[in-house]
Amino acid sequence: MKIALSILIIFGVCFGGWKIWDYWAKVREQENVVQEEPAELNPTSIPGLPYALEQKLTEAKQRGAKTFKQFIDAWKNSPEVKDPRLAWIELDYVTMIASSDPIEAKRIYLEVKQRIPTNSVIYPRIRSLAKAYE
Repeated sequence: MKIALSILIIFGVCFGGWKIWDYWAKVREQENVVQEEPAELNPTSIPGLPYALEQKLTEAKQRGAKTFKQFIDAWKNSPEVKDPRLAWIELDYVTMIASSDPIEAKRIYLEVKQRIPTNSVIYPRIRSLAKAYE
């Protein structure tokens, strides 16, 4: 009886050790995935904005928040301008007005977050802004 109990205890300890080792391997793998963030995304490479509007977008950003908002409002409903680039442009506007109009910035951020799927190329940026705007 002592031998059977000893074998059962040894088996239990080995099985428990194996499970802990397996769990630890999964945790290390998840840490590696989290650390391997994609390289910095170039906004001009994101689809959804015609090349002809790039210059107008740049000018609107340089002229300030009011002009930038006018650009967004003018082109937001156009079939030429679409997500994910539209969402990126709106997030640029959110960061531009964050200190002057935080309520509007939060509203726009939440609107963008609701319509962009988690597998989008810009979702890492949405996730990085979450602490500031949620």
